Amino acid sequence: MLGLLVRTLGGLALAACLGCASGGGAVSTGADAGKDISKEKPPEAPGTASPAPRATRRQVMVTLAPAPLTLWSIATRDLASQYDLRVLYAWSLGSIGERCIVYEIRRNGLAPEAVIRRLEMDPRVRSAEAIQTFEVLGDAARHGDPYAHLQRGAHAIGIDQAHRWATGKGVKVAVIDTGIDVDHPDLHGRIAKVSNFVDRGEQSFTSDIHGTAVAGVLAAGADNEVGIAGTAPDAEIYALKACWPQPPGSRQAICDSYTLAKAIDYAIVERAQILNFSLSGPPDPLLGRLVKAALDRGIAVVAAAPDGRAASFPASLGGVIAVLGSDQDGNLRSPLAPPHEPQHDPMLAAPGVDVLTTVPHASYDFFTGSSLAAAEVSGVAALLLERNAKLTPAQLGALIRKTARPLRLPGGEADSGVSLVDACAAVGQVAPGVTCP
Repeated sequence: MLGLLVRTLGGLALAACLGCASGGGAVSTGADAGKDISKEKPPEAPGTASPAPRATRRQVMVTLAPAPLTLWSIATRDLASQYDLRVLYAWSLGSIGERCIVYEIRRNGLAPEAVIRRLEMDPRVRSAEAIQTFEVLGDAARHGDPYAHLQRGAHAIGIDQAHRWATGKGVKVAVIDTGIDVDHPDLHGRIAKVSNFVDRGEQSFTSDIHGTAVAGVLAAGADNEVGIAGTAPDAEIYALKACWPQPPGSRQAICDSYTLAKAIDYAIVERAQILNFSLSGPPDPLLGRLVKAALDRGIAVVAAAPDGRAASFPASLGGVIAVLGSDQDGNLRSPLAPPHEPQHDPMLAAPGVDVLTTVPHASYDFFTGSSLAAAEVSGVAALLLERNAKLTPAQLGALIRKTARPLRLPGGEADSGVSLVDACAAVGQVAPGVTCP
């Protein structure tokens, strides 16, 4: 099956292992947790590591502080013995230099919360947490490009005007999502790297719907006489599968803490410039530290927020560009409920209703959800980085917010406190001579 898939990807080799760590990171199952395989094949090459198990309530995720691999191996075994745990999966997080282990609680009836509290008090443990579940934010099914005139939302935020000065050329955007149909004619040549972090995820990689839709909004080719035009049609996409369709074959998808952790770490080590999260879920300490590591290294992070919510994870993290969906008339889709978490920066919005985009097998369809809005904003960030690669994540966020327009509530009767992205005006801040309608 893998051989067939690699040929389908047109020469891009998809990782059969569950997200091989790059650089100095080692990937291993519990059985070979002490074996250093960091110098084996690169992440895109077929690997041999066993896939990680699906998350259950009896699993906990632990990280160990930076140390030699032999000490990690000893600590991993000792923790398992002391707390009656079984090692399911272990790997190195090259971006923060830590070891991550997924353990299963052996004893039936022992509450994970109790095990986590004991682990947190152990001096060998950097962090311990339950494995969270995250969901992508798309609703259920409902230029010289033939369908470009149907991209009303893109026109509304000035993307076609912005393309006269920037197309995101060469900017590396990590789409941390489901798989992507890399053979789609509107995505051909746009996929720079491919890696899978999901158990048996390579089997459906190129037929996954949600990631394909997000990639199309972000980087579908422009003026190629095919389909639509993406917000940053010349960006380079890292297709990183950390989520899987649920149920199989649907637009909806879910992810786990450790699949996301592996994908984020890979994107940081491989020097992505933008991380796109068209998903949300509960606060997660390890993912929060990885996102901070990305921001500290100058990587911009864009995250979707659920409609009607003023805060969600990872959109609620400081430095992250948080995005809601707007409708075709420039209104916020839903009034914001009081935030359950502190929101560090003002919210942005982008088109998120009936957005035409790519779906597998050379097809197109309309999607609704803030997943698509986040992809639009990641694309705008790519346009800006093409013109000025030295912009920091904080400067990017500030520039996009500064040039955004106040957004109305549904019905148009009041200011929502959220601003609608203006791609042309944003590019005008970094490219001299830009004129916008």
